[in-house]
Amino acid sequence: MAELNWQKSSFSAGPEGECLYVATAPDGTLRLRESDAPHTILATDPLGLATLLHHVKAGHPLKR
Repeated sequence: MAELNWQKSSFSAGPEGECLYVATAPDGTLRLRESDAPHTILATDPLGLATLLHHVKAGHPLKR
């Protein structure tokens, strides 16, 4: 896989150990990782991320 250009989320206000990073893969999907687990990378599309953010901002609990 090509090297990804990781950007720190503007919502990550904590110390470096508590940051969320996002990158766009060459196929247009989004990749997410946390600074405390940088080798665990989640993949989603823009709609999936938008849906997640909508639920989080609305205060809905996330199901596991």
